[in-house]
Amino acid sequence: MCADKKHERPNLFKSLLGNKCARCRRGSIFSKKNPYDLANCMKMPEKCPVCGQQIEVEVGFYYGTGYVSYALSIAVCVASLIAWWLFVGFSIYDNRIFWWLGVNAVLLLILQPLIMRWSRTIWLAFFVGYDEDWQQGPPAGSGRVNATFKNAI
Repeated sequence: MCADKKHERPNLFKSLLGNKCARCRRGSIFSKKNPYDLANCMKMPEKCPVCGQQIEVEVGFYYGTGYVSYALSIAVCVASLIAWWLFVGFSIYDNRIFWWLGVNAVLLLILQPLIMRWSRTIWLAFFVGYDEDWQQGPPAGSGRVNATFKNAI
């Protein structure tokens, strides 16, 4: 049973591009929608506003996003290299390669806030799967309480 009345599973690719929660694919995982508000672009709520999924699963959870960000940056560089090669071309007789390097650097600077957000969204989706029954709450025994020390306090 799906969470909404349409019984339609939200698209993974659209939810990743829209920075939506990995569990319900509906709630935004960033407090502000504008990625170019540099003072607030990476602020995240404690929990998903729709399903209540913990956004920061554990302390230091998002340290691994550097790998995802690096892969996305390489993909942007390869795509811009192919586009430059097809539309402008490269030659050993002029300095078109240096122009591509400059354009590519500016492109990466412009896309950096988006890449950082997408890397966090993708990293969260690696570890938190989609749950079509998310309205019923978390499964039993999935809490963050250590069972050994639960009754110690």
